[in-house]
Amino acid sequence: MFRKIALIFLILIHCSLQGQGPEIHLISWNIQDFGRTKGSGELDRIAELVRDADILAIQEVVAGYGGAQAVAKLSGILNRKGSKWDYVVSDPTKSPKYVTERYAFIWKTHRIKIKKVGNLIAELDGPIDREPMAQDFYVDGKKFTVINYHSRPYNRDPESEIRALSHYILDALEGPVILAGDFNVDQKMPVFDTLKKAGFKAAISNQRTTLKRNCGENEYLNYAIDNILFSKDILKREGKVLDFVNYCGNLAEARKLSDHLPVQLKFRLE
Repeated sequence: MFRKIALIFLILIHCSLQGQGPEIHLISWNIQDFGRTKGSGELDRIAELVRDADILAIQEVVAGYGGAQAVAKLSGILNRKGSKWDYVVSDPTKSPKYVTERYAFIWKTHRIKIKKVGNLIAELDGPIDREPMAQDFYVDGKKFTVINYHSRPYNRDPESEIRALSHYILDALEGPVILAGDFNVDQKMPVFDTLKKAGFKAAISNQRTTLKRNCGENEYLNYAIDNILFSKDILKREGKVLDFVNYCGNLAEARKLSDHLPVQLKFRLE
Protein backbone atom coordinates (compact mmCIF):
# COMPACT_ATOMS: atom_id res chain seq x y z
CA MET A 1 0.00 0.00 0.00
CA PHE A 2 2.82 2.40 0.89
CA ARG A 3 4.47 1.83 -2.50
CA LYS A 4 1.21 2.60 -4.32
CA ILE A 5 0.74 5.82 -2.38
CA ALA A 6 4.34 6.85 -3.04
CA LEU A 7 3.95 6.12 -6.76
CA ILE A 8 0.77 8.19 -6.96
CA PHE A 9 2.51 11.03 -5.12
CA LEU A 10 5.45 11.00 -7.56
CA ILE A 11 3.09 10.97 -10.54
CA LEU A 12 1.19 13.97 -9.17
CA ILE A 13 4.44 15.88 -8.63
CA HIS A 14 5.59 15.05 -12.17
CA CYS A 15 2.31 16.20 -13.67
CA SER A 16 2.39 19.37 -11.61
CA LEU A 17 5.90 20.24 -12.78
CA GLN A 18 5.01 19.49 -16.39
CA GLY A 19 2.17 21.98 -16.13
CA GLN A 20 4.46 24.68 -14.81
CA GLY A 21 6.68 24.86 -17.87
CA PRO A 22 10.46 24.56 -18.11
CA GLU A 23 12.88 25.51 -15.36
CA ILE A 24 14.68 28.80 -15.99
CA HIS A 25 18.10 29.58 -14.57
CA LEU A 26 18.93 33.25 -13.84
CA ILE A 27 22.22 34.59 -12.50
CA SER A 28 22.61 38.16 -11.26
CA TRP A 29 26.13 39.51 -10.78
CA ASN A 30 27.73 42.83 -9.96
CA ILE A 31 30.97 42.38 -11.93
CA GLN A 32 33.24 45.10 -10.63
CA ASP A 33 34.30 47.69 -13.24
CA PHE A 34 33.11 45.44 -16.06
CA GLY A 35 34.74 46.73 -19.22
CA ARG A 36 37.65 48.45 -17.52
CA THR A 37 39.70 45.76 -15.77
CA LYS A 38 38.87 42.37 -17.33
CA GLY A 39 41.23 40.69 -19.80
CA SER A 40 40.58 37.59 -21.90
CA GLY A 41 41.57 35.26 -19.07
CA GLU A 42 39.15 36.86 -16.61
CA LEU A 43 36.34 36.88 -19.19
CA ASP A 44 36.85 33.18 -19.83
CA ARG A 45 36.69 32.43 -16.11
CA ILE A 46 33.49 34.47 -15.83
CA ALA A 47 32.02 32.54 -18.78
CA GLU A 48 32.81 29.22 -17.09
CA LEU A 49 30.99 30.35 -13.94
CA VAL A 50 27.80 31.42 -15.77
CA ARG A 51 27.66 29.06 -18.76
CA ASP A 52 24.89 26.89 -17.26
CA ALA A 53 22.55 29.86 -16.82
CA ASP A 54 19.77 30.81 -19.22
CA ILE A 55 19.98 34.53 -18.40
CA LEU A 56 22.81 36.58 -16.93
CA ALA A 57 22.01 40.03 -15.49
CA ILE A 58 25.13 42.17 -15.03
CA GLN A 59 25.48 45.31 -12.91
CA GLU A 60 28.40 47.76 -12.93
CA VAL A 61 29.11 47.72 -16.66
CA VAL A 62 31.24 50.81 -17.26
CA ALA A 63 29.51 53.62 -19.13
CA GLY A 64 32.13 54.10 -21.84
CA TYR A 65 32.70 52.03 -24.96
CA GLY A 66 34.73 49.45 -23.04
CA GLY A 67 31.67 48.32 -21.10
CA ALA A 68 29.55 47.40 -24.11
CA GLN A 69 32.62 45.86 -25.76
CA ALA A 70 33.26 43.63 -22.73
CA VAL A 71 29.65 42.40 -22.78
CA ALA A 72 30.00 41.55 -26.48
CA LYS A 73 33.28 39.71 -25.80
CA LEU A 74 31.73 37.71 -22.95
CA SER A 75 28.78 36.77 -25.17
CA GLY A 76 31.23 35.65 -27.87
CA ILE A 77 33.17 33.48 -25.41
CA LEU A 78 29.91 31.90 -24.22
CA ASN A 79 28.94 31.21 -27.84
CA ARG A 80 32.09 29.12 -28.19
CA LYS A 81 31.18 26.97 -25.20
CA GLY A 82 28.30 25.09 -26.78
CA SER A 83 25.22 27.34 -26.78
CA LYS A 84 24.08 30.37 -28.75
CA TRP A 85 23.82 33.56 -26.68
CA ASP A 86 22.64 37.09 -27.41
CA TYR A 87 22.95 40.27 -25.36
CA VAL A 88 21.64 43.78 -24.76
CA VAL A 89 23.40 46.68 -23.07
CA SER A 90 21.56 49.68 -21.65
CA ASP A 91 22.36 53.30 -22.33
CA PRO A 92 24.45 54.95 -19.61
CA THR A 93 22.34 55.83 -16.59
CA LYS A 94 21.52 59.52 -16.11
CA SER A 95 23.48 59.65 -12.90
CA PRO A 96 25.59 62.07 -10.90
CA LYS A 97 29.18 62.38 -12.07
CA TYR A 98 31.41 59.35 -11.48
CA VAL A 99 28.55 56.90 -10.75
CA THR A 100 27.13 56.52 -14.26
CA GLU A 101 27.00 52.88 -15.39
CA ARG A 102 25.26 50.56 -17.81
CA TYR A 103 23.32 47.34 -17.27
CA ALA A 104 23.51 44.24 -19.44
CA PHE A 105 21.62 41.01 -20.08
CA ILE A 106 23.03 37.95 -21.86
CA TRP A 107 20.78 34.96 -22.58
CA LYS A 108 20.59 31.62 -24.39
CA THR A 109 18.55 32.19 -27.52
CA HIS A 110 17.31 28.60 -27.94
CA ARG A 111 15.50 28.82 -24.58
CA ILE A 112 14.80 32.50 -24.00
CA LYS A 113 13.30 35.01 -26.45
CA ILE A 114 12.80 38.76 -26.52
CA LYS A 115 10.50 40.81 -28.73
CA LYS A 116 12.19 44.17 -28.23
CA VAL A 117 15.20 45.53 -26.42
CA GLY A 118 14.50 46.76 -22.92
CA ASN A 119 15.22 50.25 -21.62
CA LEU A 120 16.26 52.17 -18.57
CA ILE A 121 13.15 53.05 -16.56
CA ALA A 122 12.85 56.78 -17.25
CA GLU A 123 10.24 57.29 -14.53
CA LEU A 124 12.89 56.41 -11.93
CA ASP A 125 15.57 58.74 -13.26
CA GLY A 126 14.84 61.27 -10.50
CA PRO A 127 14.55 59.17 -7.33
CA ILE A 128 17.26 56.65 -8.31
CA ASP A 129 20.84 57.58 -9.16
CA ARG A 130 21.40 54.62 -11.51
CA GLU A 131 17.89 54.11 -12.83
CA PRO A 132 17.28 50.37 -13.40
CA MET A 133 16.82 48.57 -16.69
CA ALA A 134 13.71 46.48 -17.43
CA GLN A 135 13.73 43.68 -20.01
CA ASP A 136 10.81 41.46 -21.00
CA PHE A 137 11.73 37.84 -21.69
CA TYR A 138 9.62 35.01 -23.10
CA VAL A 139 9.80 31.27 -22.56
CA ASP A 140 7.29 29.06 -24.39
CA GLY A 141 5.33 32.22 -25.14
CA LYS A 142 5.04 33.26 -21.48
CA LYS A 143 6.37 36.69 -20.58
CA PHE A 144 8.29 37.67 -17.47
CA THR A 145 10.07 40.92 -16.70
CA VAL A 146 13.53 41.16 -15.16
CA ILE A 147 14.60 44.45 -13.60
CA ASN A 148 18.36 44.94 -13.35
CA TYR A 149 19.36 47.34 -10.55
CA HIS A 150 22.43 48.72 -8.77
CA SER A 151 21.62 50.98 -5.83
CA ARG A 152 23.60 53.89 -4.51
CA PRO A 153 26.09 53.04 -1.71
CA TYR A 154 24.90 51.98 1.75
CA ASN A 155 25.88 55.35 3.30
CA ARG A 156 23.92 57.41 0.74
CA ASP A 157 20.37 56.26 1.54
CA PRO A 158 19.74 53.36 -0.85
CA GLU A 159 16.52 52.77 1.13
CA SER A 160 14.82 55.75 -0.53
CA GLU A 161 15.67 54.31 -3.95
CA ILE A 162 14.33 50.88 -3.00
CA ARG A 163 11.08 52.40 -1.78
CA ALA A 164 10.62 54.28 -5.07
CA LEU A 165 11.45 51.17 -7.08
CA SER A 166 9.07 49.03 -5.03
CA HIS A 167 6.15 51.40 -5.64
CA TYR A 168 6.94 51.55 -9.36
CA ILE A 169 6.95 47.74 -9.63
CA LEU A 170 3.63 47.38 -7.85
CA ASP A 171 1.93 50.30 -9.65
CA ALA A 172 3.28 49.99 -13.20
CA LEU A 173 4.14 46.34 -13.91
CA GLU A 174 1.94 43.30 -14.47
CA GLY A 175 2.71 39.61 -14.66
CA PRO A 176 5.73 37.78 -13.29
CA VAL A 177 8.44 40.22 -12.18
CA ILE A 178 12.01 39.56 -11.02
CA LEU A 179 14.14 42.24 -9.37
CA ALA A 180 17.84 41.34 -9.56
CA GLY A 181 20.85 43.27 -8.41
CA ASP A 182 23.05 44.85 -5.82
CA PHE A 183 20.84 46.62 -3.28
CA ASN A 184 23.50 47.66 -0.76
CA VAL A 185 20.87 46.62 1.80
CA ASP A 186 20.14 43.18 3.26
CA GLN A 187 16.78 41.78 2.08
CA LYS A 188 15.68 41.20 5.68
CA MET A 189 15.53 44.95 6.34
CA PRO A 190 12.11 46.68 6.61
CA VAL A 191 12.60 48.63 3.36
CA PHE A 192 11.70 45.45 1.45
CA ASP A 193 8.43 44.93 3.34
CA THR A 194 6.37 46.72 0.67
CA LEU A 195 7.34 44.09 -1.90
CA LYS A 196 7.12 41.21 0.55
CA LYS A 197 3.58 42.17 1.60
CA ALA A 198 2.67 41.98 -2.12
CA GLY A 199 3.99 38.41 -2.24
CA PHE A 200 7.58 38.93 -3.34
CA LYS A 201 10.20 36.58 -1.93
CA ALA A 202 13.99 36.58 -1.91
CA ALA A 203 16.12 33.96 -3.64
CA ILE A 204 18.58 33.85 -0.74
CA SER A 205 18.67 34.90 2.91
CA ASN A 206 21.44 35.19 5.48
CA GLN A 207 24.08 34.67 2.79
CA ARG A 208 26.88 37.18 2.41
CA THR A 209 27.76 38.12 -1.15
CA THR A 210 30.64 40.61 -1.07
CA LEU A 211 34.34 39.90 -0.69
CA LYS A 212 36.72 41.42 1.82
CA ARG A 213 39.99 42.88 0.63
CA ASN A 214 41.88 40.60 2.99
CA CYS A 215 40.96 37.54 4.97
CA GLY A 216 40.38 38.03 8.67
CA GLU A 217 40.14 35.02 10.96
CA ASN A 218 40.01 32.82 7.86
CA GLU A 219 36.87 34.65 6.64
CA TYR A 220 36.64 36.29 3.21
CA LEU A 221 32.93 37.19 2.96
CA ASN A 222 31.56 40.56 4.03
CA TYR A 223 27.98 41.81 3.45
CA ALA A 224 24.65 40.25 2.39
CA ILE A 225 23.54 42.88 -0.14
CA ASP A 226 23.09 41.11 -3.51
CA ASN A 227 19.86 39.24 -4.14
CA ILE A 228 17.04 38.35 -6.51
CA LEU A 229 13.45 39.10 -5.49
CA PHE A 230 10.55 37.54 -7.38
CA SER A 231 6.77 37.92 -7.48
CA LYS A 232 4.31 35.35 -6.18
CA ASP A 233 3.52 33.99 -9.66
CA ILE A 234 7.10 32.70 -9.94
CA LEU A 235 7.86 29.30 -8.43
CA LYS A 236 11.30 29.08 -6.90
CA ARG A 237 13.16 25.83 -7.44
CA GLU A 238 16.54 26.88 -6.04
CA GLY A 239 18.31 30.00 -4.85
CA LYS A 240 21.94 30.20 -3.85
CA VAL A 241 25.19 32.15 -3.95
CA LEU A 242 27.82 30.91 -6.40
CA ASP A 243 30.97 30.99 -4.29
CA PHE A 244 33.97 30.86 -6.61
CA VAL A 245 36.41 31.71 -3.80
CA ASN A 246 36.00 28.70 -1.46
CA TYR A 247 38.97 29.48 0.77
CA CYS A 248 41.17 32.43 1.73
CA GLY A 249 44.06 31.41 -0.46
CA ASN A 250 41.93 32.12 -3.53
CA LEU A 251 40.75 35.57 -2.46
CA ALA A 252 43.28 37.71 -4.32
CA GLU A 253 42.74 35.83 -7.59
CA ALA A 254 38.95 35.82 -7.15
CA ARG A 255 38.85 39.59 -6.67
CA LYS A 256 40.30 39.99 -10.17
CA LEU A 257 36.82 38.94 -11.37
CA SER A 258 34.75 40.95 -8.89
CA ASP A 259 34.31 41.94 -5.29
CA HIS A 260 30.80 40.42 -5.41
CA LEU A 261 29.62 36.83 -5.77
CA PRO A 262 26.90 35.92 -8.28
CA VAL A 263 23.40 35.06 -7.04
CA GLN A 264 21.42 32.30 -8.74
CA LEU A 265 17.68 31.69 -8.99
CA LYS A 266 16.18 28.62 -10.65
CA PHE A 267 12.45 29.00 -11.18
CA ARG A 268 9.35 28.10 -13.15
CA LEU A 269 6.49 30.30 -14.29
CA GLU A 270 3.02 29.46 -13.03
